[in-house]
Amino acid sequence: MITQTKETQAKMTPDAAIAALKNGNQRFVANDMAVRDLPNQVKQTSSGQYPFATVLHCIDSRVSAELLFDQGIGDVFSVRVAGNFVNKDILGSMEFACKLAGTKVVVVLGHTSCGAVKGACDHARLGNLTHLIKNIEPAVDAVSEPADENKRNSGNIEFVDAVAKKNVEMTVDNIRKQSEVLKEMEDNGEIKIVGAMYDISDGRVTFY
Repeated sequence: MITQTKETQAKMTPDAAIAALKNGNQRFVANDMAVRDLPNQVKQTSSGQYPFATVLHCIDSRVSAELLFDQGIGDVFSVRVAGNFVNKDILGSMEFACKLAGTKVVVVLGHTSCGAVKGACDHARLGNLTHLIKNIEPAVDAVSEPADENKRNSGNIEFVDAVAKKNVEMTVDNIRKQSEVLKEMEDNGEIKIVGAMYDISDGRVTFY
């Protein structure tokens, strides 16, 4: 598998970038990962990096973008925070990745059975975690079903996963609303901003 260069990055379209991630996930699920010389990729990227994708995903130890999309060194900018939401620092990182470093797609990747989302469903309060949880709680409020308050908690995994998906959708919307840079790039066809969900039970990523 080649290491991304300025030339290969420049030739890649947003749709091609998404296809590369989808193909990588298929390899991951099939346990047929690409053969890479990682030490050589370290050397090849020592003078510069040309990633084609930026992935915002959770800190969950089971959800590593480079692994589940079967990518190598220099392929992906990984932005990680519990609950995969955005703030000014994360948006700034994404703007750097796309506008200055040339990535073609921003993927907001949620996942099933997310601990941060469970905490939001339960309205957990603990130190600095309280502030983090409040960033996810709007997605809890945006999921209308079930109406029974007794079922709107982390014990209802269907509700948790529905909130996780809604959180992805709202985060994608927030990127467009809060970053004029990324919105303009998407409007111009330079990048795409998409949402996806990772299933921790089988390793598959579903794009929306």
